[in-house]
Amino acid sequence: MRNASQHLPRLGIDIGRVLIAAERADGGDTAFIGGSLQDALDTPPYEGMFEAVAPLVDRFEGRVWLVSKCGPSVQAKSRAWLAHHRFFERTGMARGNLRFCLKRPQKADHCRELGITHFIDDRSDVLDHLEGIVPNRYLFGPQARPVAMAGLVPLPAWRDAAALVR
Repeated sequence: MRNASQHLPRLGIDIGRVLIAAERADGGDTAFIGGSLQDALDTPPYEGMFEAVAPLVDRFEGRVWLVSKCGPSVQAKSRAWLAHHRFFERTGMARGNLRFCLKRPQKADHCRELGITHFIDDRSDVLDHLEGIVPNRYLFGPQARPVAMAGLVPLPAWRDAAALVR
């Protein structure tokens, strides 16, 4: 029998182009892929992210995880960015609630293991892999081309998060 705490809502959030703003106009986060550590640290948070994530951490009573796909170099830059911007202190999120994987479909494994009920990502293909696992899937930010939204809820900007994620 499942533990009662496994039925509580749990939020997963991607990092690149969701917490961390894209550097280029085309949406590429080059500071994390090809830039220096300082370039990565200088990349700003996505507009309104801190103002939105802290209340979500409260609403989900701390049951919030970051789940990101990236290799070891970008993982190290992501950890450094989170520390540099005092992400965990500013949002109230637990430092241990950070997961990385090497392939986008592996986010589904983390979500299944953690019992994630809500997930925010900027890529529809990632959210498609979560179908049947995560009931509430939010497609974050502007999209380069139209996306088939079957089962996905658009989340254009962080200012919209409080109204959508209940």
